[in-house]
Amino acid sequence: MGKPLDIVIIVVYLLAMLAFGFWGKTRTKDSADFLVAGRRLGPTLYTGTMAAVVLGGASTVGGVGLGYKWGISGMWLVVAIAVGLLALSLFFAGRIQRLKVYTVAQMLRLRYGVDATSASGIVMVAYTLMLSVTSTIAYATVFNVLFGTNRTVSVIIGGAIVMLYSSIGGMWSITLTDMVQFILKTIGIFALLLPFTLAKAGGFAGIRERAGDAVFDLGAIGMPTIITFFVVYSFGMLIGQDIWQRVFTARSPGVAKWGGTTAALYCVLYGVAGAVIGMAASTFLPDVEVSDDVYAQIAETILPVGISGLVLAAAVAAMMSTASGALIATATVARTDVKPLLLRVFRRPAENDGAERDVHSDRMYVVVLGIAVIVIAALLNDVVAALTIAYDILVGGLLVAILGGFLWKRATGAGALWSMGVGTVVTLGTMFIVGDVLANEPIYYGLAASLIVYVVVSLLTPRTAPEVLQVWDGRLAGRDEAEAAVR
Repeated sequence: MGKPLDIVIIVVYLLAMLAFGFWGKTRTKDSADFLVAGRRLGPTLYTGTMAAVVLGGASTVGGVGLGYKWGISGMWLVVAIAVGLLALSLFFAGRIQRLKVYTVAQMLRLRYGVDATSASGIVMVAYTLMLSVTSTIAYATVFNVLFGTNRTVSVIIGGAIVMLYSSIGGMWSITLTDMVQFILKTIGIFALLLPFTLAKAGGFAGIRERAGDAVFDLGAIGMPTIITFFVVYSFGMLIGQDIWQRVFTARSPGVAKWGGTTAALYCVLYGVAGAVIGMAASTFLPDVEVSDDVYAQIAETILPVGISGLVLAAAVAAMMSTASGALIATATVARTDVKPLLLRVFRRPAENDGAERDVHSDRMYVVVLGIAVIVIAALLNDVVAALTIAYDILVGGLLVAILGGFLWKRATGAGALWSMGVGTVVTLGTMFIVGDVLANEPIYYGLAASLIVYVVVSLLTPRTAPEVLQVWDGRLAGRDEAEAAVR
């Protein structure tokens, strides 16, 4: 059981999240408000919430743990995330924002004119759902320690709060809570953990004296691991629905480009700070068996009561921001892409989700999928393998077709479909052959196969219809925005 003041701080934080959920509801008038905050976030809100959603438990608790184990080289995971966000912001975010769509699959349908690309929504739902589940499990472990509750109760407490504030006001609620979480994480990492741990370790000179020069080796974690971080996380940033949905919230292409760039630079600093905190902790916490426990161990051992509560709240904030962003992304894709696909498969009449699309239905999708996240998180001990499979399919199967749509005019719908299918099959097949879902080979082979098939099939099939490309080019140029919005 945690210290009473720390418990009070966490409880106040959780109640504040619900309060912000209700505040967000007052700004939610229609589906565009619920799903993409009305597409009207300015630079400050956009930058803060983008940084909050990409920097989750893996970046915060995991980043400190990597620093504890590998020294400054532990920063590469978060740096890879930052590079992906930087590339997305500088080269694609402006164009993505101008498309006025809700999902990645809608972008594919718009670019290629092939309705079957909505099948990509199934992969995206699997990815975002497991992302929400892993984040839920992560912050539940903090509740286990603080409240003395068992794992299932901790999952239900945290999962219910995320589900409630996400469903009450949708993206507006998530934006407001993410902004609070961004501020908490900034204070927790830069103003509290970093100076306290450095002081305890005797500064950089003390770290060098106690831990040796090895902790300052940028390549200590190993080049294969660094490359894998960039392939998985940098590419994942470019095409994940949870990230794109934040791009859709920007009020202009300029906000999407420069707000995201600012968030990426913040992520670099965050990654370096986490690694330094971890390497400093290695000098005075020498026997921590599980490196992910280092963050909580620092809070419990060297921080004064109250400050430790704020630092733990920062960790919970990091995980909740990822969980809520992934949850609303799952609900958006499930309703916009997967439901129409299933209706077509079972030959049921399609429902009109145009202007009549209502907030109540969107809210129910969030509630149902939020309950599903709670149940899965309560039943499974470790979903790293499931998340890895989803991430690998996302990158190995979808990356080429998505980015190729922006970069290569000659690409065709048939090339995109074959690329997604072959990339997914090769990725899964390689996992089976290698016998290890955490291996690096599946994503490399999947990407290579996807790219080859994309180019060959596109060149062997008729060009995309001029009228399809005309609409696509019009969207990219920002023309006829009022008529262009996909409902």
